[in-house]
Amino acid sequence: MQKKIPNSNPRILIIQNLYSKYVNKDNIIEFKKHRFKKFIKDVVNGTIERNELIEELITKHLKEDINLNRTDKILIVTLHASIYEFLYKPQTSLNIIINEYLDAAKYFIEDNQKKFLNALLDKIGKKIRFNNEWVPINQKVFCTTFIK
Repeated sequence: MQKKIPNSNPRILIIQNLYSKYVNKDNIIEFKKHRFKKFIKDVVNGTIERNELIEELITKHLKEDINLNRTDKILIVTLHASIYEFLYKPQTSLNIIINEYLDAAKYFIEDNQKKFLNALLDKIGKKIRFNNEWVPINQKVFCTTFIK
């Protein structure tokens, strides 16, 4: 029996939009009316625009834990969106981001993959937010150490 996916959770819509773009690069993303439309659009577009930086962080911090070529694409998309929020949504706590994406991911991945995703998000989230990780943003340097 297939799970009914609610469309009220903004992170579910983020995952769906990013996955459709991942599967079909020529796909034009249309953002439907939603009370969190601005947030959804910001995270989706920001994740796409900063794909190289996100891939670099995954390679740097998770190279021992994940093989991007062999990992389920929906899991990779979820990881990318989460990392974008870790970097560019400092007002949202690490735990909220992780919990929200794990909650959204339950509609797309199996329980064992969800546990794996949780471990990955916890590891990279702490590295980005709490280990003096400096991230270049548009030729400026942004320090995430002030985020707790």
